[in-house]
Amino acid sequence: MNPEQSMMKCKMLIFSILSLLLIISVQGMDTSSAKLRTEVKKQGSIIGLAEKYQSPGDGIPGIRKIKDIIIYKDSTFFSSFPSVVKRPDGEILVAFRRAPDRKIFREKYTNHVDPNSYLMMVYSSDAENWIKDPELIYAHPFGGSQDPCLLQLRDGTLFCMSYGWAVVRPDGIPNLRKPYSEAGGAIFLGGYFLRSTDGGKKWQGPNYPPHIAPDIRFNALGKRLPAANRGALYEGKSGRIFWVVAAMDSDSPRKTSTHLLTSDDKGQTWQYSCLVAIDEEASFNETSVYETPNGDIVAFLRTANMDDQACIVRSTDGGKTFQKWQTMGFQGHPLHALRLSDNRVLLTYGYRHKPFGIRARILNPVCTDFATAPEIVLRDDGDNGDIGYTWAVQLDDNRVLVVYYFNQKNSTRYIAGTILEISNK
Repeated sequence: MNPEQSMMKCKMLIFSILSLLLIISVQGMDTSSAKLRTEVKKQGSIIGLAEKYQSPGDGIPGIRKIKDIIIYKDSTFFSSFPSVVKRPDGEILVAFRRAPDRKIFREKYTNHVDPNSYLMMVYSSDAENWIKDPELIYAHPFGGSQDPCLLQLRDGTLFCMSYGWAVVRPDGIPNLRKPYSEAGGAIFLGGYFLRSTDGGKKWQGPNYPPHIAPDIRFNALGKRLPAANRGALYEGKSGRIFWVVAAMDSDSPRKTSTHLLTSDDKGQTWQYSCLVAIDEEASFNETSVYETPNGDIVAFLRTANMDDQACIVRSTDGGKTFQKWQTMGFQGHPLHALRLSDNRVLLTYGYRHKPFGIRARILNPVCTDFATAPEIVLRDDGDNGDIGYTWAVQLDDNRVLVVYYFNQKNSTRYIAGTILEISNK
C-alpha cells in the first residue's frame, strides 16, 4: 500500500469514528430534551398544546394548558350547550341543557330536540371539583328548553337566555300558522329569559323578548316568534346590554339573518337596533357579541351554507349600524369571545372536522388580527362533530376555564372543560 492509500484509509477511519460519535451525541441530546419539552405540532398557523408544559414559551409564548376536566357526566343524560360565569364571591356557575339519552329507551339515537330537555346548573369553588347532582334552573311547561346562555351584569344580576321546542302531534301540524321552524318532530316556540338577583338560587320568569319584524315565523302557539338565539350577550361600558338574535327572513330559500337588540334598563325592555348580517344564500345564526375597549361592537357569527366558515362583523357607531360581514379564514362554530385581564380577547370554538376538538385564538384588544392570530388546538380527541359550544371565563389574572360539551367513542355527551394559564402580555 503506497503512502497516499495509507493516508486515505486513515482519513476514512477518522471520519467514520467522528460520524459515530456525532450520532450517539445527537441521539442522547434528543432523548434528554424530549423529557423537557412539550410536544408542539405545527401545521401552518395551527399550534397544538400538549397536556403538560416545561415552559409557557413552547408553541405560543405565555400559554399553558393545565388540564382537561369533566364538569358533569351521567350516562343516562345527553348534556350539552353550556355557558359559565364567575360570581363576585368566586363561585363558578355552569348552566347547560340536559335531556334523556334516548338510547336508555332502546331508541337508535338522540338528537338535539327533546320534550324533556331542561335547563340545569352545577357550581364549583375552584373550577375542578363540581357538585355531582345538578340543580334545575327551569323546565318550560310547553316543551323542551335549549342552550341556557348566562349573562352576569356588573350589579350581580344574572340572566339566563333560552328558547324552546314543542312537540306537536301529527293531527295538529296542518293547523299551524305558516311559516314555522321544525326540528326532530318539534315546532319552535321562540325565545324566553330568566332573571336571578340572588346568585342563581331563585329564578324569575319566564320573560318573553319582543318579536322582530324581519322574522317571518310563527311559533307553535300560532303567535309571532319571540326573539331568540344561542350566543353570549354583552353589557357595555354604558350599561347597555347588546344581544344579537337570529331571524328567518326568507322561506325560499329558507335562511336566517342576525339582528341587534339592546336594553338600557337592565333587561326589563328590549329595542330593535339594526341588521347585523345578511346574505342572499348563506345563513347567519348563533352569535356572540363583544364591545372592544374603544367602543366597537363586534359580533362573531356561525354560518350555514358557507363551508362552516367563521365570520365577523363590526359596528363603529355603538351598534346603530354594522359594516359588511367578513369571513375570518377558518372553520369553527359557534364562537365565544372573552376579554382577558390584559384586554386581549380569547376566541374559542368547536372544531367539527377531523380531528374533532376544541380550538382557540388570542386576538388583539380590538379584534382586528383574526386572520393572522395562530390557531391553538386545546384538544383533538373528540369522536365526531357532536361537540363544542364553548364558553370561557377568567378564573384569576392568569387562568381561564373554557367549558363545552364533548364525546369520546360516540358515548354519552357530557359537559367538559379545559383550564388554561395565559400570561398577561
